[in-house]
Amino acid sequence: MYFLLILLNHGNKNNVIVDLCSGSGVIPIIMSAKSKFLKIFGVEIQDEMYDLFNKNVNYNNLDDKIIGIKSDIKDIKKIKEIVQKNTNSEKIDIIVCNPPYKTLGTGFKTKHDVKTIAKCEVLCNLEDVFITSSKLLNKKGKLYLVHKPERLSDLISFGRKYNLEPKEIQFVYPKINMKPSIVLISFVKYGGNETKVLEPLIEYNQDLSYTEQFCKIYEID
Repeated sequence: MYFLLILLNHGNKNNVIVDLCSGSGVIPIIMSAKSKFLKIFGVEIQDEMYDLFNKNVNYNNLDDKIIGIKSDIKDIKKIKEIVQKNTNSEKIDIIVCNPPYKTLGTGFKTKHDVKTIAKCEVLCNLEDVFITSSKLLNKKGKLYLVHKPERLSDLISFGRKYNLEPKEIQFVYPKINMKPSIVLISFVKYGGNETKVLEPLIEYNQDLSYTEQFCKIYEID
């Protein structure tokens, strides 16, 4: 889901960014067009998705900017080693993640196919994302997550457990008369305890055209 890009500013040319659960690399590729950065690393464990990640990066001529890491997100040592090899530093400024949303035992069968692993907490869970992010980020480093509103209490609880303070929260609504379908939330490692709730983002008008707000964010004419 690309909504987490809304919470990212334009960054700076020295930022090192890691995208956990990167899948086919869509988020790093979009970020490469919208943000300043030094390198973006995409961590993906599934062979099929990792191969697609590399094909997409190569197709967009971004091999020198976006680097894939074939790894479990829990393998902190491996991620740090590859970051250091490519940047001469273990410094990581920003982590973004669109993790699997569904906990096991909530209506999904425990299968190890590509789609189920992407949707369900089969190979990693939400707490794993926070553990890894806390260990990888610099002090005052930022974590940006997109998730389901019904997991908001878990997001805040895990964040504080691992020294990641929630700083901004924004709910995304399909239409104005519907319940939110997505929550965007940013964290700062060892940040202060003030949290801002941003104005809601509405995707569609009643006639299913994009709202003016949505068009402005995504630069749609």
